Amino acid sequence: MALRVFNTLNRKKEVFKPIDPGKVRMYVCGPTVYDSCHIGHARSVVVFDVIARYLKAIGYKVIYVRNFTDVDDKIIVKANQLGIDSKAVAERFIKEFYEDMDALNVERATIEPKATEHITQIIQFIEQLIEGEFAYRVEGDVYFSVEKFEEYGKLSGRKLDEMEAGARIDINERKNNPFDFVLWKSAKPGEPFWESPWGMGRPGWHIECSVMSSEYLGVTFDIHGGGKDLCFPHHENEIAQSESISGEPFVKYWIHNGFVNINQEKMSKSLGNFLMIKDVLKTYHPESVRLFLLSNHYRSPIDFTEKAMDEARKGLDKMYALFARVEEKIGSVSEQNIKHGDCWQQFCEAMDDDFNSARGIGIIFDTVRKVNRMLDQYENSDSDQIKQTIQSGLADIRRTGNILGILLEKPAVYFDKQQTQVLEQKSVDPTMIAKMVEERNAARKAKNWKKADQVRNQLADMDVILEDRAEGTVWKINN
Repeated sequence: MALRVFNTLNRKKEVFKPIDPGKVRMYVCGPTVYDSCHIGHARSVVVFDVIARYLKAIGYKVIYVRNFTDVDDKIIVKANQLGIDSKAVAERFIKEFYEDMDALNVERATIEPKATEHITQIIQFIEQLIEGEFAYRVEGDVYFSVEKFEEYGKLSGRKLDEMEAGARIDINERKNNPFDFVLWKSAKPGEPFWESPWGMGRPGWHIECSVMSSEYLGVTFDIHGGGKDLCFPHHENEIAQSESISGEPFVKYWIHNGFVNINQEKMSKSLGNFLMIKDVLKTYHPESVRLFLLSNHYRSPIDFTEKAMDEARKGLDKMYALFARVEEKIGSVSEQNIKHGDCWQQFCEAMDDDFNSARGIGIIFDTVRKVNRMLDQYENSDSDQIKQTIQSGLADIRRTGNILGILLEKPAVYFDKQQTQVLEQKSVDPTMIAKMVEERNAARKAKNWKKADQVRNQLADMDVILEDRAEGTVWKINN
């Protein structure tokens, strides 16, 4: 089955054929670095991280560009609030972005450019637009004229005359058309600025991505991605700018991911329900967060709830529990020289259907159940054939995990982290639990069953489960 992707531009699934065979050039809009990243940012970054991983896994050479917008009105406002310059604000939140994404096992993009490093190219790009009469100057500002680009609205499906009729935007008499957008802003006192043919100023937001994508990927490239909120006006404006100059298609495939809702409500600052990644990671293992974010098709919205996150954690527990069980019964399994089975093939079929990670995760869970049943048979038969099937299944699960960015830890390390996190959430002292377990063991040794049961019940009230084994008593938190 050939890889098919849903192209926002044509509103349908299309067979994926890159411009250059065997090579994929992909650009994804990165963050405007004025604040900590929230769970919505995480979804977009994780989705395109998985797309890049999968394309590499099936043999493509991927050049992945993800930018930083490090000059913007929001950054300037934050700088004024903190009493520092905007460059310091940008650097602070770029550093925090990397900390969050490293924690989420996100691989670095091939190229990660900053807008402020491309001011010369931005000025040259704007000059070309003015020369082609697609842009006009108003004192120290430069605007793009949307009426000069006949196909404006083709990505979002909006028609300019209809938008104008129903427009509810602030009227700016400096513009020829209410939907004209700024390419260059004249500097105000206290703002960062650069020299330009139109005076001191700074670039508008939309121009940055047109410039940086063409700089590293060429006039036309394969994939442009981002959240659905960027489709209009940001991506629409990118198309208008880029195709006005080149006369060529800007992007072959447009891919947009859906939103993250919080308890069935849209995430918004006005509702106070913004969930920052760094706060989510205090409660949940990073791989649980990734598994949750990938558990719905990327184009669909996904609802962040405690129940959904608990389901993701329990699902991940089952995968790691299988790894631990296989390790105990047949030893470690290497992927080398092991023939891949149905799981990998079915997973690829799911991903070939517009990167359907949700269906791919379902296939992994089916394989976990099958391998567990095989292990039951192996314990009774010690069959080499069953052992090979188990090894093949486990290698497939691990290989799919590499695409999804999960199952990257040793089971013991994973469960230790889970236990530590739960203990912290429940404010339980492990030293105290150990002493209570010793107290119970002493009571059992003295055949004081009433005391032993009393301690066990106290621990149960704390969600501590005891398991008496030949080598001693072990405990874990029921999470």
